[in-house]
Amino acid sequence: MENAFRKSIQDNNEFIVTWELVPGRGSKEVSQEKALQLAEQAAKGKKIHAVSLTDNPGGSVGINPEGIGREIKGLGLDAIIHVACKDKNRTQLESQLFSLERSGLHNLLVLTGDHDPGNFFGRPKPVFDLDSTQLLAFIAKMNDGLELPTAKGVHKLQPTHLFAGAAVSPFKATEAEQMLQYTKLRKKIENGAQFIIPQVGYDVRKYHELYQFVKHNNLHGCLMGNIYLLTYGAAKAMSMNKVPGCVITDKLVAELEQEKQSSDKGAAAMLDRAAKLFAILKGMGYKGVHLGGHNTTYEQVEYIIDRGNELAANWQDYVREFDYPQKNGFYVYAKDEKTGLNTAQKSNDYNNYEKSFDLNYKMSRVVHKMMFEPNKGMFGFMRGFCHAIKDSALEKPFHGIEHLAKSCMYNCQDCGDCALIDVAYVCPMGNCPKNQRNGPCEGSYNGWCEVYPNKQKCIWVKAYYRLKGYSEEEKLNSYHVSPYNWEKQHTSGWINFFEGQDHSAERLGIKPRTNFEEKE
Repeated sequence: MENAFRKSIQDNNEFIVTWELVPGRGSKEVSQEKALQLAEQAAKGKKIHAVSLTDNPGGSVGINPEGIGREIKGLGLDAIIHVACKDKNRTQLESQLFSLERSGLHNLLVLTGDHDPGNFFGRPKPVFDLDSTQLLAFIAKMNDGLELPTAKGVHKLQPTHLFAGAAVSPFKATEAEQMLQYTKLRKKIENGAQFIIPQVGYDVRKYHELYQFVKHNNLHGCLMGNIYLLTYGAAKAMSMNKVPGCVITDKLVAELEQEKQSSDKGAAAMLDRAAKLFAILKGMGYKGVHLGGHNTTYEQVEYIIDRGNELAANWQDYVREFDYPQKNGFYVYAKDEKTGLNTAQKSNDYNNYEKSFDLNYKMSRVVHKMMFEPNKGMFGFMRGFCHAIKDSALEKPFHGIEHLAKSCMYNCQDCGDCALIDVAYVCPMGNCPKNQRNGPCEGSYNGWCEVYPNKQKCIWVKAYYRLKGYSEEEKLNSYHVSPYNWEKQHTSGWINFFEGQDHSAERLGIKPRTNFEEKE
């Protein structure tokens, strides 16, 4: 069966509409049957290009989307399978991807995944073995045909036909969070993301900002706006940061509270708002829209599409109805007072942060420049010393001293494949619940970690402002970090670094050293 969704994405003249369905927990419960019924209506209506099927959204258990996806494919409608990294290691993810390929379910939305709130016997162990950028890179390799070493040489598997998209949040309130979302977006697109669906938000300037950023940086992922049909209850929960990644302001909540006093409980206003946002996104230049919402009917979706297309010719008339800035919120571009959108000029929101004295990082920078910059300072001595003590009686005490020092300063987890230099000397293994090495997830809020709101700052926010104090923030998250090698656990990260055996070796040009007599 032809991948109609992929063909539509690649057609410059077609505006795409997808619809998110949540099959829920169980196998033959009401929620699964309802999802199939809605998909059948969408298939017959022919106004939806694909339905997307969630993978344990919000960390809550739901049926694996593959089974429902196969049934929907049988209805003649494309499905987009959400693939989250939160509860599968790289082996299981690879197996799942091959299974999806065999099932003909080629369209994927690759996500980091939400932290699990709890299940039987308490909260389950999170995995986060790969992040979304790493999984996208692996999918690209699968599409080229994986090359596997064998006793007879290299065996190349048949190429897959996976068509992967990714997520981003343009709705961050702080400079650090927003700029890091965009640097991570760049990585996702460079690693193969073909389409981008943002998180939920209703600030049109932010949608315009994302569009401008992609265009100004010559990124080639197709942008799809995200229109969530907002009820008062859903908006209230999002405004209280109870739905990770979704940002709704108090101003919009107040409007919804007024609307729910009407005889239809605000239903007409909800649809009207969604249709206007549809029109704005289409007029602005987005490739399509992704529709969602709790208990949304197909009739509502069809109304939004039809009404949105009717309004699209005059989309600029509705821009000012979507003026929902966050308090002290950051924007990349300055506001255009004439249109209500953005100009091409940088805003004055940069540098709006409190500088602080960070002794830990100052000391780390000194030691880094002294020892860890190739061919400078004591790098040559340390390289020779580490080579000399490796596999000797001195390796264990040396490793112990390293681990003690790094534990005191960085909450080191003794991973042996140290990423401190990638995150401005904040340990992603010890301080990030999702162990993110390629930029933050989309769940942070006002600088706080998704998992520990108002208790722990996102490590990437901390790293950003550390580097900003030295005007080096653009260095952060500027290169791809490969997956952690678990074989290195409980080995010396310093020895692995100087021996050219960790993830930094290729980027820094540190070749593995096998002979102590080797000259630098």
